[in-house]
Amino acid sequence: MGAGGRMSVPPTHKKSEAESLKRVPHSKPPFTLGQIKKAIPPHCFQRSVLRSFSYVVYDLAIAFVFYYIATNYFHHLPKPLSSLAWLIYGFVQGCVLTGVWVIAHECGHHAFSDYQWLDDTVGLILHSCLLVPYFSWKYSHGRHHSNTGSIERDEVFVPKQKSSIPWYSKYLNNPPGRLITLFITLTLGWPLYLAFNVSGRPYDRFASHYDPYGPIYSDRQRLQIFISDAGIIAVFYGLYRLAMAKGLAWVLCTYGGPLLVVNGFLVLITFLQHTHPSLPHYDSSEWDWLRGALATVDRDYGILNKVFHNITDTHVAHHLFSTMPHYHAMEATKAIKPILGEYYQFDGTPVYKATWREAKECVYVEPDEADQSKGVFWYNNKL
Repeated sequence: MGAGGRMSVPPTHKKSEAESLKRVPHSKPPFTLGQIKKAIPPHCFQRSVLRSFSYVVYDLAIAFVFYYIATNYFHHLPKPLSSLAWLIYGFVQGCVLTGVWVIAHECGHHAFSDYQWLDDTVGLILHSCLLVPYFSWKYSHGRHHSNTGSIERDEVFVPKQKSSIPWYSKYLNNPPGRLITLFITLTLGWPLYLAFNVSGRPYDRFASHYDPYGPIYSDRQRLQIFISDAGIIAVFYGLYRLAMAKGLAWVLCTYGGPLLVVNGFLVLITFLQHTHPSLPHYDSSEWDWLRGALATVDRDYGILNKVFHNITDTHVAHHLFSTMPHYHAMEATKAIKPILGEYYQFDGTPVYKATWREAKECVYVEPDEADQSKGVFWYNNKL
């Protein structure tokens, strides 16, 4: 799905799983960011208000159609079928709303239009409706982009070193333990990260995306954090009034189920973009911005690539040029792949299989004993 259609550029070379697991180079690249940018057609950096809004309108129209069908026809079905229909609705609607979330995410990167005020207005409305504190996440996510691949300053899914692994990890390093961990991560991971900074960068005191006075934010950002909180409170109040008018079950079915799917996909997409056996992480002795930005991987979600506006299979380009609108990202990815060479990582492993493999193989990071680059860390799982 996507307004107006999008150019799809299938990978010219499907890597085998063994090739995908081969470590990408970690030395300083033989190219610069400027050389990468020159390979991209200039129009890819142009943002169109009309085109950007067309995706918003299209996604919301599709979401409304699903909502209309669910609320007008599901109650006519016998109970077993109506329950199944609501489950299907929750998943499908959640996928569509994940696309809406991606557009709001683009607003936070100033990739929606040439007008910062318009990007922030659209982003605040869309993200608040999905219970995301827009400015709060915009700033922490921006720091993630500024520090990707750094084990000391990255903001999300920061890998632990072996010495920091909790004592109970060895009891979870088995199939049942991994299932429990994945279930909790995909259902509670997003709200826990926003509220308590779980899986985020460690701070010397309590950190929360809802705390305007917390260590994540500077004094000049404080007012916007209050605005983000006000947006969340307003939506919660609207949901409360809906629950009073139509019942809690109605709100949970029409909104709660899809929101769970949105939250699960956000965590899954981010996890798989930055967690891979082939990707290095760096400490301050080795890290630089370009190598960190390249320490991410494009994935294949099948038809969901389109539903998610290709945030899944153009993530490398997104980290290099985050103000580029999503509707040019496929063309840009095709253009930069010859420049990046082995530094570009694409893994077409089915998502369910890759999720299980990464949960199993990527438990902590440590440097290779034989490698003189002690500031380069790789995933391991031997506890």
